[in-house]
Amino acid sequence: MQSSLSLSLSPHTSLTIPRPNQSSFATSAKPINLRFCGLRREALGDFSPLLTRRLHLNSITARRHSAADLVVSASLSGGNGSPPKSFDYDLLIIGAGVGGHGAALHAVEKGLKTGIIEGDVVGGTCVNRGCVPSKALLAVSGRMRELQSEHHLKALGLQVSAAGYDRQGVADHANNLASKIRNNLTNSMKAIGVDILTGVGTILGPQKVKVGSDKVVTAQNIIIATGSVPFVPKGIEVDGKTVITSDHALKLESVPDWIAIVGSGYIGLEFSDVYTALGSEVTFIEALDQLMPGFDPEIGKLAQRVLINPRKIDYHTGVFATKITPAKDGKPVIIELIDAKTKEPKDTLEVDAALIATGRAPFTQGLGLENVNVATQRGFVPVDERMRVIDANGNLVPHLFCIGDANGKMMLAHAASAQGISVVEQVTGRDHVLNHLSIPAACFTHPEISMVGLTEPQAREKAEKEGFEVSIAKTSFKANTKALAENEGEGLAKLIYRPDSGEILGVHIFGLHAADLIHEASNAIALGTRIQDIKLAVHAHPTLSEVLDELFKSAKVKAQVASPVSEPVAV
Repeated sequence: MQSSLSLSLSPHTSLTIPRPNQSSFATSAKPINLRFCGLRREALGDFSPLLTRRLHLNSITARRHSAADLVVSASLSGGNGSPPKSFDYDLLIIGAGVGGHGAALHAVEKGLKTGIIEGDVVGGTCVNRGCVPSKALLAVSGRMRELQSEHHLKALGLQVSAAGYDRQGVADHANNLASKIRNNLTNSMKAIGVDILTGVGTILGPQKVKVGSDKVVTAQNIIIATGSVPFVPKGIEVDGKTVITSDHALKLESVPDWIAIVGSGYIGLEFSDVYTALGSEVTFIEALDQLMPGFDPEIGKLAQRVLINPRKIDYHTGVFATKITPAKDGKPVIIELIDAKTKEPKDTLEVDAALIATGRAPFTQGLGLENVNVATQRGFVPVDERMRVIDANGNLVPHLFCIGDANGKMMLAHAASAQGISVVEQVTGRDHVLNHLSIPAACFTHPEISMVGLTEPQAREKAEKEGFEVSIAKTSFKANTKALAENEGEGLAKLIYRPDSGEILGVHIFGLHAADLIHEASNAIALGTRIQDIKLAVHAHPTLSEVLDELFKSAKVKAQVASPVSEPVAV
């Protein structure tokens, strides 16, 4: 563990005072792998170990403002105001979502005096308007779907009378879960000594932030973690009742008979699962020529056969919704469609409600970035592979970092947390580059979809450019004992790899508990484990994990001995 004095005088001083147009780390430095975290253990209770650790570090934090720090501050003078000569915090985080929370907990573990600014509510989008409440709704839809499947229940020898639900009860379940997790996050930070500052954070200049209308605080290092908001295209009028975003949908104030969902990505798919389980008919509106863009095409094709075709879902592809008018005066929601390529009028739909699931936009307005000469790109804060903010001239902004949705590298809550931890590693003197290709993603439909690394088209494009061969291995859930015992044999696992070296390029899973199964593959990519090694691992029988066991064993690798791990790819 290092105090700020040793940091200031260490060989890593260049970390905090980067020279213009030059990376402050040697490019040959070997990145260190990082454990991933979403809502970490500390958020769920038992704060005593970290609290004890925090008390032990008091003697270190008391010596933070050393003479060496004054030398560092003086070297950064100039530009948009002068940096302070002493600091209120070692690390200040603007935004208390999952990314900011993960960074704060790790910073305290590293002995940093830490403050976090929240302008709305602790937990951000994930806890209050995203991951957490949506999973509560999806838990309900999963139960309903199972109870409604007479064929499935009869196969298990079960008989159940007609299933029903209480809409308000379902909505309360989602809201109560969000409140519980939000309180846990707040308590976890308070318990270990993180200062929670309430108000909008605005950067005034180097290492200086205004909180609310009048409070000004200073910090040796600052992390921007302000997240994102639903993106609503032009021409769409959102009234929060009949034309809604995911923020409104999670409140479940109504279950329309017929709802159009604009966008068939993660958000759209998950809500189609919820609404159809609760009795709605769904119409997808997708701008691209196929549903589920972004998924591996083979997985997407199977998922469409299972998740869309048998359900009360129809779809329009290759069209834009150029205008959506909310229902009023007894008239339905009106959706005007045009051809995505020709821009010619295509169709007009009349539905009971419309959900806009066209993605998310970074929440970066009003941050005061102009005060440190930073210009956003389509709203995103530009950063390098170490999450260091880049100014309008292409230079690194000293002591300023941006993580999560606000930088646009990978808009996932757990990616934000991993980026935040990576930044803390850096500011405490340990070089770190996060391998984003090792970060998994999941869509919590029934069955689930999960993925990590490259899709098959992406892998083949990379192989063509770099001159290597790509191989594919696949296994079915229909051959898995545990899946058959659950009468859930519909599913596929797909491995994309290099047969010459055994490097895992990507893994995609569609099937029961796919979101849990993906982590063996993601950790293998993160740790650089090759197929010829992981195929020797032992899996309990009978478990779903044997789907991946069979997947890795079926791969044909030419190399018998694992080659050295390649450098992580920072995207």
